[in-house]
Amino acid sequence: MRKSYKINFMSLTQIALLPTTSKDLDTILDMERSPENAPYIFQWERDRHAAAIEDANIAHLKIVLEDEIIGYVILIGLNNSDRSIEFRRIVVAKKGYGYGRQAIRLVKEMVFNQFKAHRLWLDVMAHNQKAYALYLSEGFTEEGVLRESYKQGDRFIELKIMSILEQEYRLI
Repeated sequence: MRKSYKINFMSLTQIALLPTTSKDLDTILDMERSPENAPYIFQWERDRHAAAIEDANIAHLKIVLEDEIIGYVILIGLNNSDRSIEFRRIVVAKKGYGYGRQAIRLVKEMVFNQFKAHRLWLDVMAHNQKAYALYLSEGFTEEGVLRESYKQGDRFIELKIMSILEQEYRLI
């Protein structure tokens, strides 16, 4: 099914969010599996990413700096009747430059202005304190904890559920 939206967000940032294509998948998979990202990312196979790219209910977006892919974002539930979109994933390969924060701001802009969502929510692994602090600083509120809900290797991981509502976004 073809995507029914256009994405070309640059705003006041150095980066852009553009639709991921099948040609980008090797880069996406390498970023996802890199040792600095893998402990914090639920791993997907190539075919799952490819299906997400084609799904009209999902925005699979590459984060681009000039002509280089430096990360990606996945949003799920674009057609959700409750106007609640899941911020499923963000991966940034070039860390320490503020690109993750810029991408989160672009996601919020897109979700609330273009997709007209009421709520943007996510889960973050409890041991990922850096991401948790970033989401808090960007206006997300912790809603609760899913205790030992994901098995990673030989241990169980807690997930923190966070969200931001449209009216909260408008106040930032």
